[in-house]
Amino acid sequence: MWLPSAVWLAVIVTESTNLGSADHTSRILYPIFRFLFEMDPARFAAWHVVLRKTGHFVGYFTLSVLLFRSWRASFPRLSTRWCLQWGTLAFLCTALVAILDEWHQSFLPSRTGTIRDVILDSTAGLVAQIALFAILQRSFKMKRGVLPESNHS
Repeated sequence: MWLPSAVWLAVIVTESTNLGSADHTSRILYPIFRFLFEMDPARFAAWHVVLRKTGHFVGYFTLSVLLFRSWRASFPRLSTRWCLQWGTLAFLCTALVAILDEWHQSFLPSRTGTIRDVILDSTAGLVAQIALFAILQRSFKMKRGVLPESNHS
């Protein structure tokens, strides 16, 4: 159950290299945005920042979800709902990866390691755990008949 987490971690590590630098991603994305939206370089620069930060959030949100699944498989309980142990481990591992990723980037000339990105990435991990908690609690309650299923007929 750790393979998806390991693969996603490898994606994050790869993106932490020069391949994930702003210069590199803009060379790929700018021609696409120019073609699709007739976007000039100045407007693209603003969108590029948004896209990169969205990528951070989605990437670390996904990592946190995958780590939750891995920890849940490693420490099974009778309940299939969210567990504080699984969620805490997933969040802490996600935050640790964020710290190490930004630390690694601080040594690369084409990258910058920032505390803002650590905060963004860690927040994504926390939001993932809150979302998992809400989804799994609601699912559990629906299975037990506590919540009525919506009927749109």
